[in-house]
Amino acid sequence: MAVIPEHIVNPDGEPRLLISDLCRQLDCYLDEEQIREVYRAYLFSAEAHEGQQRVSGEPYIYHPLAVAQILADMRMDYKSIIAAILHDVIEDTGTLKEQVDKLFGEEVAELVDGVSKLTLIKFESQAEAQAENFRKMMLAMVRDIRVIMIKLADRLHNMRTLGVMPPDKRRRIARETLDIYAPIANRLGMNNLRLELEDLGFAAYYPLRSRVLAERVKSARGNRKEILSKIEAAIRQRLEQDGISARVLSREKHLYSLYLKMRSKRLSFHDVFDVYAFRVVVDSVDTSYRVLGVVHSLYKPVPGRFKDYIAIPKANGYQSLHTVLFGPYGVPIEVQIRTEDMERVAEAGIAAHWLYKSGGDGASSAHARAREWLRELLEMQKHAGNSLEFLENVKIDLFPDEVYVFTPKGEIMELPRGATAVDFAYAVHTDVGNTCIAAKIDRRLAPLRTVLHNGQTVEIITAPGAHPNPSWLNFAVTGKARSNIRHYLKNLHTEEAVSLGRRLLDKALLSIGVTPADVNEGRLQEVAVSYGLKTVNDLLEDIGLGNRMPMLAARRLQAGDEISEPATDANTPPASGAPLAIRGTEGMVVSFAKCCRPIPGDRIAGFVSAGRGIIIHTETCKTIADYRNRPEKWVDVEWERDVSGEFSVELRVDVANQRGVLATVAAAIADMGSNIENVGIEERDGLNSTLAFTVTVHDRLHLARVMRRIRHIPLVLRISRTKS
Repeated sequence: MAVIPEHIVNPDGEPRLLISDLCRQLDCYLDEEQIREVYRAYLFSAEAHEGQQRVSGEPYIYHPLAVAQILADMRMDYKSIIAAILHDVIEDTGTLKEQVDKLFGEEVAELVDGVSKLTLIKFESQAEAQAENFRKMMLAMVRDIRVIMIKLADRLHNMRTLGVMPPDKRRRIARETLDIYAPIANRLGMNNLRLELEDLGFAAYYPLRSRVLAERVKSARGNRKEILSKIEAAIRQRLEQDGISARVLSREKHLYSLYLKMRSKRLSFHDVFDVYAFRVVVDSVDTSYRVLGVVHSLYKPVPGRFKDYIAIPKANGYQSLHTVLFGPYGVPIEVQIRTEDMERVAEAGIAAHWLYKSGGDGASSAHARAREWLRELLEMQKHAGNSLEFLENVKIDLFPDEVYVFTPKGEIMELPRGATAVDFAYAVHTDVGNTCIAAKIDRRLAPLRTVLHNGQTVEIITAPGAHPNPSWLNFAVTGKARSNIRHYLKNLHTEEAVSLGRRLLDKALLSIGVTPADVNEGRLQEVAVSYGLKTVNDLLEDIGLGNRMPMLAARRLQAGDEISEPATDANTPPASGAPLAIRGTEGMVVSFAKCCRPIPGDRIAGFVSAGRGIIIHTETCKTIADYRNRPEKWVDVEWERDVSGEFSVELRVDVANQRGVLATVAAAIADMGSNIENVGIEERDGLNSTLAFTVTVHDRLHLARVMRRIRHIPLVLRISRTKS
């Protein structure tokens, strides 16, 4: 068994944390039996990691011990401490999850497994591996929030010892910390841990910028001390005069916060650093508001810079009053006022749930808010197509700069800055988002893309038959809204592909003399399985998307036994019989080629494209000539009698180059009930110009009326429909 010697020092000469130090720390709040269990876990972990070393050359066991010590500082329960000591045994040693379960219980085994990365699965890219590991960790975190707390402690110790890593790996880990782990700590309200992760990540990712900024802060600090002490003394004196007992603390911005503010607001160092910040900690909420009145009477408040996070807490449970004042010497003063309970939650966040269980409602509130966030994460994961999409949605939610709006009943809804009415609709409920058609903002009708601002009252108008629009993805900003819109569109795409696949297969069966009604579902299922697919719908979707030829599936159904597909389909004759009717409402699996822009009334042909379904061309399109050597890809199609919808077509209009001609032609197009999607102007000489319009029409008859109306304009010399 591996045993750590009693006298070990770091390379820098500092004493090394030992298991005896950890046990002494735990003795402050755990009972003797629980500490014995922690020691037993240490012995098991030391033996499992025997012979393993970190990059620094030290025995590996020092890392899990340090992670456990970070959690002990938060006064986490003993099972969390045990899981921290064991957190790498499944991933980095031959230990199985079942062994941990048998020796330390199912709860500890689940915590350790939740923190462990997926090491046995091969991924196509580093990004995919990272995203899948992140998804696994977040799902484990939904089951038990302690998983993320162990992972954050693990990441914090790794960041503290990052200096021994190669530069490229150091930058990758630092970027990941700044992008994911520090924002998660912020979302959980763990402010102290977040600040250290950010400063360590900043120093590792931008070493030169960090060093220069640190030197500037150090040199400027001396000049600030006198002003800080004067302002602090003035605040204290005024509070004492009013009989208010409070702790007044001056605070300094952290390096990464300074850097972000300088970069985002394009400010110089002195513009940012010359803001003096104070925190006033009192005994009750009532006293907080009294202190606000006191500091406002001492120094004038800056208009529009007061925020009440006590009445409306942040998403992570943070509560405080924020105000900015005009201080002496013309310098601005930031003051935060909060109670002792709020101070504990502000610093420890969700960790306060364990750290101060008897410390009031603040810790429970932070825990409840974290649980609500985790519930939303679970919903996003269900709707995400893959781990990369899930990671993207979570990242969106991890950078909230909040805006607060009201429901018609007066309830407060918190959304990230830049959120639109669509985001609000999905925040209310997924079904409300899926069926919304418009919004009322402060009782006035507004489009769904309208960006929301603080204090607005928002009401969503829904309709039973409405559904999400793909264009919503251009302005929806919350992860919940984006994942639900994508989920709906994905399902819609599948339904459309299955429907088209059924029509193509029926047409192919009829062309070989088989009535589709005579083919039972059992036979269809057999054919689907013979192709390596699970269900009949999978087969129909494949056909609808153009990944499998309908004629081959029809022949296999007719044969009654398996027919092997040829390596190439070049010699397969196209399906004959009645052409496939195109309605114009098939959705994303039937698209209209932009090279010739077919419209109802044109003679058309369909080309099957893998993954995209059928692409409709006009029979005179030049593109058809390029595909003549692939007859098996062509489908005989025709327009249905009653085609609904609007279709894009391109017009080329030669006009006399005179003022107002574009407006005149555009007005004529609008008068004929046609919409202009795009317009381009090409000047041929000083006298004539060519206008290129993309307009929408219902069919050839509608197009003829539009062209006739334009032709009657005196300034129009010639008009033609553009074709490839």
